[in-house]
Amino acid sequence: MTFLGKNVRHSSSVAPVYMILAMLLVPLMDGTAKILVASYPIGQVVWARYFFHLLTLLPLFILFGQKPKLKQKRVGLQILRAFFLLGDTAFFFAALFFIPLANGKAVFFVSPIIMTALAPIFLRERVGYHRWVAVLVGFSGTLFILKPDNEGEFLGYCLALGSACFYAFYLLLTRKLSTSSSPLDTLLFTALVGTVVMTVALPFSWTMPNLNGWLLMLAMGLLGTLSHFFIIKAFEAGNVSQLAPFSYAEIVSATIFGVVVFGDFPNFSTWIGIALVIGCGVYIAKRQHKR
Repeated sequence: MTFLGKNVRHSSSVAPVYMILAMLLVPLMDGTAKILVASYPIGQVVWARYFFHLLTLLPLFILFGQKPKLKQKRVGLQILRAFFLLGDTAFFFAALFFIPLANGKAVFFVSPIIMTALAPIFLRERVGYHRWVAVLVGFSGTLFILKPDNEGEFLGYCLALGSACFYAFYLLLTRKLSTSSSPLDTLLFTALVGTVVMTVALPFSWTMPNLNGWLLMLAMGLLGTLSHFFIIKAFEAGNVSQLAPFSYAEIVSATIFGVVVFGDFPNFSTWIGIALVIGCGVYIAKRQHKR
């Protein structure tokens, strides 16, 4: 196993370090997107996220001595999975135009709960009553978060919830296709599909960026690449139940970023909802590991 290109012992103790690094970077990417959507069309920001992700992903293949393989097994499902991730990105970036970053992340965290509810249908997995209770409690947690102050915020929360649904389907297909390709090839395929689709739509939503805009777009793509890189390394060294609690560290870094950059701080009821959603997500992961 490697850490930033250097060999280290393959140990589950390293996995949380990778996950924490990833969770520190993801809100930075989303926060950068929130800055960009205030000045540029959402479609253009989504395109930049995939285009610069694709460019900054290619050096990782050199780092790991791996050749890109665009010929994928079960290519139809691979394309569908890429579209679900594209929908997740587009909906979440649009949500950030209306609502604070931490609130959007709090709603987005229901995606593993949605995936658990859909697993019996799409994966033929048995979900016991313990996890069904956790699903219901987790959904109830969103009621503490979904308290819009105006019509725009209501739309933002709906978009964030739509993003979570797209990501839940993405997770379902990822689990179904887990043995079909390597993680880097999967990232390359999804980045390529997103870039091609959004490039076709780009002429309908384009504002010429200034130097600061280009730099922010490049930073957003680079942050996306690095965060996914650390997530891959985390799951190479650890399992889902071990890493689930660390993945929710994202809400902490998102809150800090929101307070420092935008002056947004979640209210008390939002924190109650966040606690319920996170608690249920961790419980579901541990029940899955126990089974």
